[in-house]
Amino acid sequence: MPAGWTRTKLAYKFVDGIDVALWLVLMRPACPKCEFSPEACTKVVRYGRYYRSSDSRWVQRFQCSGCKSGFSLALLSPCYRQKKRNKNELLRKLLCSGVSQRRAARILNLHRTTVVRKFLFLAMEARFLLQKENYLKARAGVIEFDDMETFEHTKCKPLSISLAVESKTRRILGVEVRRMPAKGPLSRVKRYGPRPDERQGGRKTLFTQVRELAIEEVRIKSDSNPHYPKDIEEFFPLGSHIQYKGKRGASTGQGELKKVRFDPLFSLNHTCAKIRADVNRLFRRTWCTTKKPDRLQSHLILYAHYHNQQLA
Repeated sequence: MPAGWTRTKLAYKFVDGIDVALWLVLMRPACPKCEFSPEACTKVVRYGRYYRSSDSRWVQRFQCSGCKSGFSLALLSPCYRQKKRNKNELLRKLLCSGVSQRRAARILNLHRTTVVRKFLFLAMEARFLLQKENYLKARAGVIEFDDMETFEHTKCKPLSISLAVESKTRRILGVEVRRMPAKGPLSRVKRYGPRPDERQGGRKTLFTQVRELAIEEVRIKSDSNPHYPKDIEEFFPLGSHIQYKGKRGASTGQGELKKVRFDPLFSLNHTCAKIRADVNRLFRRTWCTTKKPDRLQSHLILYAHYHNQQLA
């Protein structure tokens, strides 16, 4: 076991594409109170089982012959000590299907605080699974990239969502949320003070992740934003960048689909339309808005993993 790891982190780590949780199940479990060593592993014996009502399963128990302490296989689960783990999968589907957190709490008969905690847990799990599954798949040869815009609490505090999608397959490779200053007449509103422009940092963070998922001679397609070529050339020196002139948005697709017969960025625009249709806080003309940018980031990661699963 690598130094610094704990059993809580084991379900989110993998080495050389092998899930550590599966690796631990295949070997004899170790006593959590003893040192993690082959000598300690030989002292563990089976010691009954118990019925877990939260998911209607029997869980194997063990006992350490050295310190006489008991433990179970539940320690290996990322849902350890969750009393309503049977609600996790349904909550994940609701949050990725246009349902708000408050409405999900009513549907599942849960407290709002419980829904928030489960949402953050599912987002953390989805972040690991999204990264793992993207690494195991073939590297992308053509990528479509662009920024979406939304806001936190009020339109005077806009947010930028940098999104990278594999062309044709519409597989989401990465997503990053950053703050940006207001534009137009809203920029004259001084109520909330000056707002930093973090869009370039978000693009660099996104390209750092996507660089590991694409071939060296990757072809990147985007709109005619003048800030894109410099960042793309920095992270993809051997790749090629093609820019297309922006087109007028259609009335369908939440304004993300373009009103043209052939859209060269269709995979990206279709994915953006799906995100706006399935993530409640990104609806057009809605009162369900984002209050914290990091929560929007978590929600988009959760949706990205769900989206890629539906495409498989």
